[in-house]
Amino acid sequence: MSPFRQAREQVRKLHGSGRFIEVFVSCPLAELIKRDQKDRYARAMRGEIANFTGISDPYEPPVNPQIIVHTNSETIEQSFKRITDWWKENSYLTNKDEQAVSISNEEFSFSAIST
Repeated sequence: MSPFRQAREQVRKLHGSGRFIEVFVSCPLAELIKRDQKDRYARAMRGEIANFTGISDPYEPPVNPQIIVHTNSETIEQSFKRITDWWKENSYLTNKDEQAVSISNEEFSFSAIST
């Protein structure tokens, strides 16, 4: 995760065209606060945690991400499918490769193949 557009653009340039796929995991701040089991957002809003993205530090959403998942309205499985479908449609993932991709629903874990 990178909250700043400039940092994401630097990584995109470093890896070259077609090697950096930007996935925007979109969720309203109110929902993030509601889900926060460790109370980090509340602590940041009280000033106990400095430079907390979205509270005391800015978050710059991507301008043109390749993939957008909406975690406030999609299940983890739907978001995962949206990502893997995009990979398939754009030839980053084949049916053979699908066995190497996995998902876990504990605290959300994601595994993928690397090329």
